[in-house]
Amino acid sequence: MNNGGDITQEITRFVGSLTYEDLTSEAVEWAKYLCLDFAGVTLNGSTTDSARAILGAIKKLGRPGSSVVIGTSDRTLPENAALANGAAFHSIELDDVNNEASLHPGVVVYPTALAMADVVPVDGKSFITSVVAGYDVIVRLGRALRPAEHYSRGFHPTATCGSFGAAAVSSRLLGLTGKNLTYALGIAGSQAAGSMEFLAQGAWTKRFHPGWAAHSGMWAAFLAQEGFIAPTSIIEGKSGFLRSYSGDPCPELVLNDLGETFHITRTSVKPHSCCRYNQGPIDCVLELVTKHDILPENVKEARVGVLSAGYNLVAAPEDEKRNPESVVDMQFSLPFATAISLKYGRASLQEYTPEIARRQDVKDLMSKVRCITDPALDAQYPRKWPAWAEIDTRDGQTFRSEIQYPKGDPENALSWGEMKDKFINLSAAVISEKRQQEVIMAVESLQNMRDMRELADLLTSE
Repeated sequence: MNNGGDITQEITRFVGSLTYEDLTSEAVEWAKYLCLDFAGVTLNGSTTDSARAILGAIKKLGRPGSSVVIGTSDRTLPENAALANGAAFHSIELDDVNNEASLHPGVVVYPTALAMADVVPVDGKSFITSVVAGYDVIVRLGRALRPAEHYSRGFHPTATCGSFGAAAVSSRLLGLTGKNLTYALGIAGSQAAGSMEFLAQGAWTKRFHPGWAAHSGMWAAFLAQEGFIAPTSIIEGKSGFLRSYSGDPCPELVLNDLGETFHITRTSVKPHSCCRYNQGPIDCVLELVTKHDILPENVKEARVGVLSAGYNLVAAPEDEKRNPESVVDMQFSLPFATAISLKYGRASLQEYTPEIARRQDVKDLMSKVRCITDPALDAQYPRKWPAWAEIDTRDGQTFRSEIQYPKGDPENALSWGEMKDKFINLSAAVISEKRQQEVIMAVESLQNMRDMRELADLLTSE
């Protein structure tokens, strides 16, 4: 394998030298747009049992701090707030995704950047710049690992690449450059972890991954600031990240168009509350139900095309995916997603409950779903995540729908208005209408905010 040159050093230079003035207006707008997504999803995610368990553990440590735990009245140490907020952001499967890297950058980057405002002064422009840098680092590493290869080894790329992204964000805001920033990346690389085994029992550990990556990245920067020595070839080295975490990496993808394309602008947003691999098939099923007035009781069979990279996440083992027991099981079940789309005409948070999964009519629909891999779909992956669905009805008709860009992809993005609606719907359980409007106004003018702790204060419970 060509080691791709001094990748770690080039990433160090990029992160350390990037300024707000270097950013395109599009990158700035995306940073604000995705910040509102972060706010809404995390506020709602703070109400989950997994988020409450993490907060409970933090409170038992008895280490008070000034950093906001979003959706609560609690405050804690900055790195612990990043842990709690990253986990809450990831818990309801409505967080953003980069398709080419097949990971969730926002769940690591935003909690880290917000928590760092309690370590050093952070204004809106610094916040935006660090966020853009963090997205680039995470996405570039994820692409270079080759997502299908990384997943096949049992790794969760949001967690593994996330530690580097959090180190980049923290280092930028601490003002680290040169060897100290390189050390931060080196320390982060020794903490890159995240197992996909959560799928075996529908466990909560996936939700923990981005929070711990944020925590790890912050500590990497703190240690590097004190001169803690780490390897300076952590990405491209013989025992470095790319070689250790992928059997077929593509190192040139880390540095390709660095500083020219900001990958925050290539980020997808989820309208449906489940794994990203389910989003396109859901869109296709919903289109057929709406266009042809298909009633669930008239469905004979539903076939959905799924990318091979996601098959083992959402379609196999077949019997388990047709009989989800936990919310996590449901979030990673394409048969369940198809069934509720047929039954309820949506796949929102309200449908992802054990009560719905136990309904006999939903079980019957799941038994009629076939998940099919298709070389024509795979040929476009990971640049595109296309999908299709076919429904046979009892009266002898067959209907088909295809989609190249699922709703929420940059090419088929939610408008600002739709993003605001998503934020309002998700945050309504935690904050008032007045506070919701204050958050929206703050995010829309984020570049003018003098102290990011002002935004954090708006994200507390009332």
